[in-house]
Amino acid sequence: MNANEMIFALALASNSNAQANLAWALKALDKYGNLTISKVFKIPCRDGIGADYLNCACLLHTAQISLEDLAPLLKQLEETSGRIRPSHQISLDIDLIAWKGSDVSDIDWNFNKKKMPFALDVKIPLYELIQHPTLMFHDQVAYQTIKLFPQKSSSMI
Repeated sequence: MNANEMIFALALASNSNAQANLAWALKALDKYGNLTISKVFKIPCRDGIGADYLNCACLLHTAQISLEDLAPLLKQLEETSGRIRPSHQISLDIDLIAWKGSDVSDIDWNFNKKKMPFALDVKIPLYELIQHPTLMFHDQVAYQTIKLFPQKSSSMI
């Protein structure tokens, strides 16, 4: 592994042309490294005003993007998808939830304190990829899952 490689844990959501926007965003992120993708969950809007969301998470393993360069990239992807702020119709929302170096000695995740406490629609997909106490949840609701890609593996685009 490259000594400069980072692993970024990202939460993605959309409630406007959601399948197409999430698939597009994941393909765009895949150009920067290797992705591991969670299942895609259909989860009701947090405030009950907008349409249901499709939510997923991914781990981006990359040596091409630094922590400092990630936020502008995510913002650019949101804008390219047609994201309008403020709105209850969200074409794409991508948040950095956690990060760490890929070095074996770097075992601890750094969590984005600006996004804490994490909402259930972040925890459910991300917990599939990172079994960390910060991401544990006790909700017993079984949310519907959606397939974005025809492949059987959720870790390949």
